[in-house]
Amino acid sequence: MKIKACRKAHFNAAHRLYRKDWSDEKNAQVFGKCSNPLYHGHNYELVVAVIGEIDPETGFLIDLKILKEYIKSEVEDYMDHKNLNEEVEEFKNLNPTAENIAVVIWDRLRKKLDEKYDIEVTLYETPRNYVIYNGK
Repeated sequence: MKIKACRKAHFNAAHRLYRKDWSDEKNAQVFGKCSNPLYHGHNYELVVAVIGEIDPETGFLIDLKILKEYIKSEVEDYMDHKNLNEEVEEFKNLNPTAENIAVVIWDRLRKKLDEKYDIEVTLYETPRNYVIYNGK
């Protein structure tokens, strides 16, 4: 029997959506206000789901304290109050869209969590705009 255990978190970060190889005009046409050369920020809401089997010994899927620590070290400490384009290594050459941020978060957590678990990352860029990534 598979079950999903979730942990919510949040972080604040600035970014600019643009391609270095495009003109400012084309970036503005494609990315709109999100292409502001002086950046803009979001209050990101994050839900990390771990999926797997309940441990018959503990009754846990995973100790959520462990998941909390991984989210803190791999996401909050790494991205909170940062300019994603300038201060987060993965985005030096990768456009920090919500989609790409979710994939980076998933990759960082995947390295920490036991392979027996599946992981799903839901990232809210705004209360109405969010993406979900499960590694597939």
